[in-house]
Amino acid sequence: MALCAAAVLLAALASGRGIFAAGFGLGAALAILNYVWLHQAVAVLMTAGQSRTSKWVVAKFLVRYPLMFAAVWFFYKTGWLPFTAILAGLFVPVAGVLIEGAVQIRKGLFATDN
Repeated sequence: MALCAAAVLLAALASGRGIFAAGFGLGAALAILNYVWLHQAVAVLMTAGQSRTSKWVVAKFLVRYPLMFAAVWFFYKTGWLPFTAILAGLFVPVAGVLIEGAVQIRKGLFATDN
């Protein structure tokens, strides 16, 4: 995901679209942070032997979407960054999933099982 975001950021900066790059970077950062917090929460919940989840993990799990929506709404209302660029950045995890899916399909199709 980070490499996908970096590639788009560099392309936007190289084409002279700095304000788009800033908006895309914000959206990508929010999406990646959202993914990391979700991954941490799921990993803790799936850990065998733990009877309770820490309050910090629960708090991060619950604040993921309100934080993201608040940031997007703030920039939408103020117009400081292009709303479409922020939305495009929020789709960075989708690019990561598509790339990983293609890699897994290739491994499945060309597996060398003996």
